[in-house]
Amino acid sequence: MTERLSSGDPAPGFSLPTDNGDTLALKDLRGRKVILYVYPAAMTPGCTTQACDFRDNLGSLQAAGYEVVGISPDTPAKLATFRERDAITFPLVSDEDKSVLTAYGAFGEKQLYGKTVTGVIRSTFVIDESGAIEKALYNVKATGHVAKLRRDLGID
Repeated sequence: MTERLSSGDPAPGFSLPTDNGDTLALKDLRGRKVILYVYPAAMTPGCTTQACDFRDNLGSLQAAGYEVVGISPDTPAKLATFRERDAITFPLVSDEDKSVLTAYGAFGEKQLYGKTVTGVIRSTFVIDESGAIEKALYNVKATGHVAKLRRDLGID
């Protein structure tokens, strides 16, 4: 079983390619609050719903001081297509070898339609300004997750 992160743990660092050809490193976001959300595959129904939900709530999340970053094992090219198709307005990063997903406990065994499989575990991590995990949420639902997260963070 992949080890899961808890509140207070240091957020594992990363430097990954983005959907627009840049590289995004977690250390570059130090001093800001970050919502890092993990999704299994770009352009699938649940992942599209979740990304569009973050997109539609980005203004209020940013007004509350949060940066949003999406991470999946998709290639940067597929992420670029996803961003353009669905007007995603926050960075999407590619973890093709799943090393960062594994470090966050977001890749491993999970239940899928009653069977145990190995794959990406839909998760969200709230990282504080110093780089520590504030919240580690595993097995989140694609639909309604952003609204629940906003409530949990006290964002109107």
